[in-house]
Amino acid sequence: MLGAARGITSSSSSRIFSRNILFKPPSFFTISRAFAPSIPRFSVRSMADSAFKKVQIQRDDTAFDAYVVGKEDAPGIVVLQEWWGVDFEIKNHALKISQLGPGFKALIPDLYRGKVGLDVAEAQHLMDGLDWQGAVKDICASVDWLKANGSKKVGVTGFCMGGALSIASSVLVPQVDAVAAFYGVPSPELADPAQAKAPVQAHFGELDNFVGFSDVTTAKALEEKLKESKTPYEVHIYPGNAHAFMNRSSDGIKRRKGMGMADEDEAAVRLAWSRFESWMARFLS
Repeated sequence: MLGAARGITSSSSSRIFSRNILFKPPSFFTISRAFAPSIPRFSVRSMADSAFKKVQIQRDDTAFDAYVVGKEDAPGIVVLQEWWGVDFEIKNHALKISQLGPGFKALIPDLYRGKVGLDVAEAQHLMDGLDWQGAVKDICASVDWLKANGSKKVGVTGFCMGGALSIASSVLVPQVDAVAAFYGVPSPELADPAQAKAPVQAHFGELDNFVGFSDVTTAKALEEKLKESKTPYEVHIYPGNAHAFMNRSSDGIKRRKGMGMADEDEAAVRLAWSRFESWMARFLS
């Protein structure tokens, strides 16, 4: 199901997400050169920090930190970071998720191993160095941890970089019971959504101009792929909204504006969270 979408023209200067880079990320963003001078550095701690329990998860021959919030026996949701890392905004999202409806148990795996990008250049550097196959293994281990610690069913959600990884998990992590992805699609080298095994809900902004990664054309192509998968799916387009429209903290809004995204649509955010809650409740209950 594709939400009402109107055609948009994507700016050539916004071609910062290259579809073949999610597997080989060396020049993923040129945005640092275009926007870095106007974007402030953020070192704000999330107001939600004290609500989280830090755990360590083992996989293969390595271990990583994760941050957990929510009721012990609630359905689990792995929450995947944007390119910034585990910062104030992704913790705000996880806390929000833990409080939706009857409650979920949210877990944020630290894919960057403790590092956080405080400006665009740092975030680009961190994502360029990400082991994407290793990140999928982190997601798999996070799902297993939740299922071993009180959650009978587990979903995966993510934003931007994490959105793309969420969809990849529907293909590559068979233990996943449902996915909700926000403005990100994996490259075919990483995962083909036509092979999705878990139900996928996806959210995109109509004005998102990150060509080949999260623009409307990419969203429509994702819908066609999900049709092939034969799994339940929804693809929603939010008119008048740009990339990362779910980031509503004061510092998140400031950061978006510094990147040229000045849209503010609280109604769209409420609608997206409502759809997210219904989707996860449907498949994780």
